[in-house]
Amino acid sequence: MHLRMFEMAVDYVRQNMSDTYEVVGGYLSPVSDRYKKAGLANATHRVCMCELACEQTSDWLMVDPWEAIQKEYQPTAVVLNHITTSVNDQLGGISTSPDPDAPRKPAQVSLLGGSDLLQTMSQPGVWSLKDLDLIIGSHGIFVIERSGSSVSDALAPLSEWGEKMGKNWLEDIHVVRQLIANDISSTRIRQFLRWGMSVKYLLPNCVIEYLEEHQFYRDPVEDNHPLGDGKGKGKGKMVEGDSNTASDGARVA
Repeated sequence: MHLRMFEMAVDYVRQNMSDTYEVVGGYLSPVSDRYKKAGLANATHRVCMCELACEQTSDWLMVDPWEAIQKEYQPTAVVLNHITTSVNDQLGGISTSPDPDAPRKPAQVSLLGGSDLLQTMSQPGVWSLKDLDLIIGSHGIFVIERSGSSVSDALAPLSEWGEKMGKNWLEDIHVVRQLIANDISSTRIRQFLRWGMSVKYLLPNCVIEYLEEHQFYRDPVEDNHPLGDGKGKGKGKMVEGDSNTASDGARVA
C-alpha cells in the first residue's frame, strides 16, 4: 500500500501543482527499533525489505536508513529535517540541467501519510504544536484518504491551531482522493499471514520471498479464520512487520 501511496501523490502533483513542483524522488524511512511497536521486525530486516521493494519495483523510490539505525526514537519533524539537510546541503540540491556546472535548486521535502496519520495530528497532546508547524507549515503533507478515517474531522482542529499561530496550515495539507478504493493495510497483511492465507499480489514478490527465507515470527496462533465456518481455529503462521510488513511509514515524498 505504501508504494502505491507514492504513485498517488505523484499523480496529484502532476494534476494540481505541476506549475510549481515536479516530484524527483521519494524516500521510505523505516522507524528504529526504539519505536517499540509490537510486532515490528528488526529494523535491519525492515530496511532490507524496503530496499528490495524499491530496487525491484520503482525507478524513483529510495530508502533512507538513517532513522532506522538511530539508538533513540526520532520524531517525524527531525526525520524530515534530516532528509532535507541530506538532499540540499550534502548533495547540493536538485540538478535541473545536464550541465554539471549549472545551478542546482533546493528540494522541497514533504511528508506522505494516510488520513489515519492526519487524525492523530488533530488529537490534542499527541503531537507538539512546534512539530506540527514544522511538518505542515514548513514541509507540507500529502494525505491519502483511507477508509474509516475522516479527513474533514481532522482538518477543523488543525485549522484552528494554525490560525492561533498566525498560519494557514490548510494551504499545506494536500488531500489525495482514492479513485480506486484500496483498504490494504499492514495489519490486514499480518492477519492473512497469521491465518496461513496467500499475500501474493498484495506485497512485492521479493518481500514475500524475504519473509519466507527468514521465517519471521512464525508462531502458531489461535484465531478465527475469515473463510472458515466459525467452528475451527486458524492454524496459520504469523509474520510480523509493518509498512507492507517492511517499514513503519512511507514518510517522505
